[in-house]
Amino acid sequence: MATPKAALEGIRVLDLGRYQAGPRAALILARLGAEVIKIEAPGGDESRAGGPFVRGQSAYWAQYNSGKKSITLDLRQEKGKDVLKDLVKVSDILVQNFRPGTIAEMGFSYEVLQGLNPGIIMLNVSAFGQDGPYRERVGFDSVGQAIGGLMSLTGYEGNPPTLTDAPIIDRITALHGTIGVLAALREREISGQGQAIDVCLADSGFSLTEIPLCHYLGTGVAPHRRGTRSVGSFGSPRQTKDGWALLVAPSQPIWARVCKCLGKPEWTKDPRFVDRSAREVHGGIVEEELVRWFASRTTDEAVETLSAAGIPSAPVNDIAQAARSPQLRARDLLMEMPDPLAGTIHVSGNYIRLSRSQTVVGSTPAIGQHTEEVLCGLLHYPAEKVQRLREGQVI
Repeated sequence: MATPKAALEGIRVLDLGRYQAGPRAALILARLGAEVIKIEAPGGDESRAGGPFVRGQSAYWAQYNSGKKSITLDLRQEKGKDVLKDLVKVSDILVQNFRPGTIAEMGFSYEVLQGLNPGIIMLNVSAFGQDGPYRERVGFDSVGQAIGGLMSLTGYEGNPPTLTDAPIIDRITALHGTIGVLAALREREISGQGQAIDVCLADSGFSLTEIPLCHYLGTGVAPHRRGTRSVGSFGSPRQTKDGWALLVAPSQPIWARVCKCLGKPEWTKDPRFVDRSAREVHGGIVEEELVRWFASRTTDEAVETLSAAGIPSAPVNDIAQAARSPQLRARDLLMEMPDPLAGTIHVSGNYIRLSRSQTVVGSTPAIGQHTEEVLCGLLHYPAEKVQRLREGQVI
């Protein structure tokens, strides 16, 4: 057998997900080489209407669904459910993020899926999990940021709890789901059986605050917000001649390098700065020197000097600057692909690099673009049957 070009070549995924966390997990699997069939309602998934837009194409939609095949299927009709059952029989993974219990009400509980295909792996993504006290509640990324305490730690003391603009909960939940799927695929090689996976936004929110939660449960002491201050490691953004930059000094060796860059080598032996705790108490003295040092240099000069000295440093980019970053381009983190609406659009690229297996990046599909290809080519439906499904508005 020829070696697959991509790690998940030969794996087929049915993506019933909507919005972000579920579809993002399916997208990662697509990048790793799986064939992902996006199942949309006739007329298209509502997420296609999510902004912002690039020449008529949703940038939101593109980042979660590029490289997938799109078929339209009305799962409210029995004939639509029959098509999905046929697809389950020839697939490896089904991804869904309906409210817990909904997929079972539709007739596709995991027990039903197993009866159709004992090896099927089901990824269930939800707001609060398939069980637990809040399983019936709905939610989005911000709910995960709220319940785990992250918003209480973000921003400045005295201000209201602050939402992180990036959808970090959705992305982490997608990664948790992807890891679960890969583990289930590995276990299936041994047992021959699939299994169901349960990940949720709330759990991801708690995963981000494990350290302060552990500390509070052990001591009863709750942390307070620090704004942009990084305790004892001076990891705050500071203004340069033409922008912003930061450094981070979390360890003693790096602290020594910072002292040398500041022209203060004697600080390495100063009891006021002997460790992170001491530096936190007397940080104002260090901060004055850091502010002066950064203000006398451009962002590029500061970052290059610190990086050359082995000090973690980076420019604090705005979005326009980040879009021009050599890192973004050289690492193919966003890749410009043909698009049916925009002509071309940048989509999620090569975030996971395997030394032998290629990453697969594809275009964003039009609504139902692959319906006939999947039904005729994969399920071997005759053209007459497909036409009847189309006439009945099942597809």
